Amino acid sequence: MNNVDTVSTDVLIIGGGPSGLAAAIHLADTFKQKGQNHRILLIEKGSSIGAHILSGAVIKPEVFKELLPEVEFSEIPFNAKVVKDKTVLLSENGHITLPFHIPYMNNIGNYTASLGQICKYLATKAEEKGVEIYTGFAVDEILYKDGKVIGAKTKDTGIDHHGHQLENFQAGTRIEAKITIFAEGTRGSLTKMLIKKFELDKDKNAQIYSLGCKELWSVPQGNIEPGQIYHTMGYPLNNDEFGGGFIYGLNDNKVAIGIVVGLDYKDPSFDVHDAMQAWKTTGFVSKILKGGKLVEYGAKTLPEGGYYSIPKLYVDNAMIVGDSAGLVVMPALKGVHLAIKSGMLAAQTASNALLNNDTSEKSLQQYETLLNNSSIRKEMYPVRNFRQGFANGLIAGGFNFGTQLITGGAGFFGRLKTHPDSQTTQKLSEYKGKLFKERFKGKLEFDKVLTFDKATDIYHSGVYHDEQQVVHLHINNPENYNAVNIEEYGAPEQFYCSSEVYELHVNKDGHKELRIHAENCMHCRTCDIKAPGEGITWVVPNGGNGPDFQNM
Repeated sequence: MNNVDTVSTDVLIIGGGPSGLAAAIHLADTFKQKGQNHRILLIEKGSSIGAHILSGAVIKPEVFKELLPEVEFSEIPFNAKVVKDKTVLLSENGHITLPFHIPYMNNIGNYTASLGQICKYLATKAEEKGVEIYTGFAVDEILYKDGKVIGAKTKDTGIDHHGHQLENFQAGTRIEAKITIFAEGTRGSLTKMLIKKFELDKDKNAQIYSLGCKELWSVPQGNIEPGQIYHTMGYPLNNDEFGGGFIYGLNDNKVAIGIVVGLDYKDPSFDVHDAMQAWKTTGFVSKILKGGKLVEYGAKTLPEGGYYSIPKLYVDNAMIVGDSAGLVVMPALKGVHLAIKSGMLAAQTASNALLNNDTSEKSLQQYETLLNNSSIRKEMYPVRNFRQGFANGLIAGGFNFGTQLITGGAGFFGRLKTHPDSQTTQKLSEYKGKLFKERFKGKLEFDKVLTFDKATDIYHSGVYHDEQQVVHLHINNPENYNAVNIEEYGAPEQFYCSSEVYELHVNKDGHKELRIHAENCMHCRTCDIKAPGEGITWVVPNGGNGPDFQNM
């Protein structure tokens, strides 16, 4: 029998992204200023800090001066300062550059960056301040005592596909903490459990998401200048699909490109990865990539529900920050600066709670008060109806957005509701439009020079998973799932998954079954979000598994 080790800390932070690292840094600074002596422990499931971090990214830099006032701004590893920012309306055969900025989308003065590199830098700063950071540890269980959060437990390892213990079985470690901060990123698996247990989303809009697929390229000098950025609208998306493309000129002749598509689309065969490949064949995009070479690939989801979808962010002994809290401002599609700010506000709350020896829900309510008086609410509230206004297509969405600009975000119809993305996919028999493959006939034969199949792109993500472990993608009701998912929806996960995890296998007798290639998983959680009837649950695999992003 393996004994379970127990570790005690004052503050446990789950997740080494911008919100978790900001919380750690600000806590360390605040403790020092107040003469408090408390242990801060940060656990990250990636093999290293940054390995699971992906963003466009164009970042608003001001919050970094607030987080690290003692640091020379030039020391922070931003890439290029944005000097040119254009919005381009694309068609299959041409483009128009808009002569104006869409409201909230001006990026002049912001910085392009690899968010992974920013996080590596923040981790170094956190460790200098005494924060203990442990990478390669997956956390899959919240610990409770008397119905209250008291920490979390790392995942048991050394278990085969069938759940049997192997010789190298290692029980996970219990980490008991006075305060636990959930900073897991989009659709965090523990955050999801916490929200469900305490009904933290009661009376809130359902959170809705987008999926972003990104490639990093090295291109010949002169193809694009550092700090030159473009956002594209139109092709390859139609009126029922929300989203667009991005092209960010970086230093050293690199360019970050990709498309972001709202997961409330209806077509059961829509494929964001393949749509990005079609997008690259347009004259506008292909000209920038001509003579270039693919360096890296990745995908992640983003919470887009906005202000009305933010759950209650605190319970006894615990708080939620960053993307896990749904803190992304639309239509700017910016979340990094809000993640950092939320981490700082949670740190301020935690410091006060420990000083007063009171980590109760009533004490941690200060986090909500601070957040409501901060730039987070100031940015998110005026666009509180933006994203859900596009539920009925781009034309209706444009009208809604116009009314919101006039009315300070209220619009003519008050609070607009959202529906979970798992409910928006239509059955094959219901969908009246052209299916994805029909729309892009002739565009999906990838040449592996400009356009790539998923297998080639996945190779450029560094993804790795231990062979011996329970599959971390759970079909919730296998019998019903196959009958409904395959026969009525056409197995949509084979299309919405950007990493070729799901394969529809048909044998010689015509029997159809879903095969799961968990080793390809990019940890974007699209399946957990988009599967009809919420038929798939994503849980963390072994620590250190997943992508190994270098500059995403």
